[in-house]
Amino acid sequence: MGLLRSLAMLVLMIWFFFLLDVMAQSSTGPSARALDALLQDYAYRAFARPKTGVTYDGFVPSNLTGIQIAAMRLRSGSLRNRGVQTYKEFHIPIGVIEQPYVERLVLVHQNLGNWSNTYYPLPGYSYLAPVLGLLAYDAVNLSAKNLPELDIRASADPISIRFQDIMSEAPEGSVPKCVWFDLHGLTNFSNVASGNTCLTVEQGHFSIVVESIAPSPSPVSPIPPPGGGGAPKGEGKKSNSKVWIIVGSVLGGLALLGLLAFLIIWVRKYKHRKKMQQMEKAADLGEALRMTPVGETKAPAATVTRTQPTLENEYVP
Repeated sequence: MGLLRSLAMLVLMIWFFFLLDVMAQSSTGPSARALDALLQDYAYRAFARPKTGVTYDGFVPSNLTGIQIAAMRLRSGSLRNRGVQTYKEFHIPIGVIEQPYVERLVLVHQNLGNWSNTYYPLPGYSYLAPVLGLLAYDAVNLSAKNLPELDIRASADPISIRFQDIMSEAPEGSVPKCVWFDLHGLTNFSNVASGNTCLTVEQGHFSIVVESIAPSPSPVSPIPPPGGGGAPKGEGKKSNSKVWIIVGSVLGGLALLGLLAFLIIWVRKYKHRKKMQQMEKAADLGEALRMTPVGETKAPAATVTRTQPTLENEYVP
């Protein structure tokens, strides 16, 4: 049983790490969250004598040259009641609240520049602008590292991001899209507003992308169009494939668990049956008792009595 349990635990661990790998590959790059933690640390280092509502530009390690960071400390009430008119490319309106509530918070700004595609790969799309990040943290300790992000949300007007650094123009015939990577690794698309502007109600990472145009191969024979209309393109296909991969992995793991449980139960029953057979065999090979007739039936009788009976009238004091 110990070997079976070890085997079951090993299989479960392999399946668990496989599922984590599938989920990580289905969204953003594997190092995106680690990069956020590192940039939070370096952004906080920019606060020498911090003043509320002032933007402080930070510096990144030499191996991340090309990434730009900044930090701004705000009072929670000021953010909610006044907003921030201009914070780099972001306009934060009145009514933005954070959860959980803190007295002061820091908004960390990220511009990933030429590292955008490295940390946020998006197959089938090309970036027209660098990935910009806006993340909120507690400001109670400006020397803290690896802080969890606060959940900020616009309760009235959305937060707007006006992209100024457009790296390339959209190809003719293509439609630019706003892309938003939330903190759970999910990818969301929306339409671009006027003037290269994207809108959001939550924090995360944002950019403008366009669907890549691949050269179409020469068809061997004409293919009639499907009667029900064309299949969904772009993000619909990718989202469906990701969901089916995760669902298939979960169902496969559950089926494997069921098989292991059935195997363990079968082995237990088999051992119990073998033990009963051994006991029955031992009983059959034991010493048989001598049978003596009692009336019309036979009953087992002992061959020797240990203590001879003594009658009361035979007792002499």
